[in-house]
Amino acid sequence: MPPSYPADAPASEALFARAKAVVPGGVNSPVRAFRSVGGTPRFITSARGAYLIDADGREYVDLIGSWGPMILGHTHPEVLAAVTDAASRGFSYGTPSENEVALAEEIVARVEPVEHVRLVSSGTEATMSALRLARGLTGRSRVVKFAGCYHGHVDALLAAAGSGVATFGLPDSAGVPSSAAAETIVLPYNDIAALKAVFAADGEHIAAVITEAAPGNMGVVPPAPGFTEALRRVTRDHGALLISDEVMTGFRCSRSGWYGLEGPYAAGAPDLFTFGKVMGGGFPAAAFGGPAALMAALAPDGPVYQAGTLSGNPVATAAGLATLQRCTPEVYAHLDAVAHTVADAAAAALSAAGVPHTVQWAGSMFSIFFCEGLVRDYDDAKRTSAPAYAAFFHAMLAQGVHLPPSAYEVWFVSAAHDAAAVDRILAALPAAASAASDAFATIAP
Repeated sequence: MPPSYPADAPASEALFARAKAVVPGGVNSPVRAFRSVGGTPRFITSARGAYLIDADGREYVDLIGSWGPMILGHTHPEVLAAVTDAASRGFSYGTPSENEVALAEEIVARVEPVEHVRLVSSGTEATMSALRLARGLTGRSRVVKFAGCYHGHVDALLAAAGSGVATFGLPDSAGVPSSAAAETIVLPYNDIAALKAVFAADGEHIAAVITEAAPGNMGVVPPAPGFTEALRRVTRDHGALLISDEVMTGFRCSRSGWYGLEGPYAAGAPDLFTFGKVMGGGFPAAAFGGPAALMAALAPDGPVYQAGTLSGNPVATAAGLATLQRCTPEVYAHLDAVAHTVADAAAAALSAAGVPHTVQWAGSMFSIFFCEGLVRDYDDAKRTSAPAYAAFFHAMLAQGVHLPPSAYEVWFVSAAHDAAAVDRILAALPAAASAASDAFATIAP
């Protein structure tokens, strides 16, 4: 039987109150505040394998995985040993070191179109730098992105769609200048006709199209068959670059990320890729890369400036390298098996409770939308019932399973999710489905 935890969490509540006195909103990344689901965020004090322990001493099966990086589970012994060894020899040098070379070699070996990579410290930094490189290479300023795709908090990419099918962006956050957002064209995802139309009208000014390889930031919404090929053909025909954001999917969907599942493409590979999460093993590390001829435009060899004090940090690169080296075919097979067991059981429980839902996939990444029908773009994703998900979330939390605290996120499993962890998840699902059903009954017209 799963545990039965009370709704209140006194130690977490006390920590949250302390945090709100010194940190905006009490958190250092907005989704952690539980605003989407309500209640008090659980402050975690430790993690091991497939489990989180909160400040109240409660144990949860973790289906967040630090939003993707913990593909092997928490504090994997061999990753921990690599980190400890690296830290014992120094935390940061401000000089080149072998670890960063070895991690770059591992990435290049896994993703065939990538010949050179530049290491950075966050996914946001990777996408920002890839955009600067694309603009430097093309001499153009405008960028196309898709509604619902998130590429970090870069000013130019925090743009929301305007009132047309293809519109110049409007600032999606206070503090983003209209001038920055105005260089971004926002299109509906999976809409090839809109893509062709905007290039026909404005192609000579467009430096790049940036897309999540398989979006996970509006829930999992994979590219429709032929969509990625169309992105490649249209950008190539108009002299623009294609940037594939694999910060989330990279080395998570497969050994070579989403490219390893969907590629190689008949029309050719994307020009640039961005990576993060798994490649850092839980530490702040990310990268962007592509053909050597394009990457040569970066300083010190070329005119496009990019730098970072902690880029290639020896401890972070040790964690990332140790993680990638242990992402074997057996690990990916385990992730797929566990993810399908959990998702199938969740779908069965929701069906039994009469809850509308749709499960969508990108490798072992999956999302459950609380609505009927295929989700192909952001407008479709917004049909999901946030109140039903919140009820489902809290029912799972009370039974010792920590889901992502937002209806628009990915569920992540790890190599450490064994039979005992899966059994706890499965045991919690019927009550959670019933709670979601009750929520739907309350909001039904």
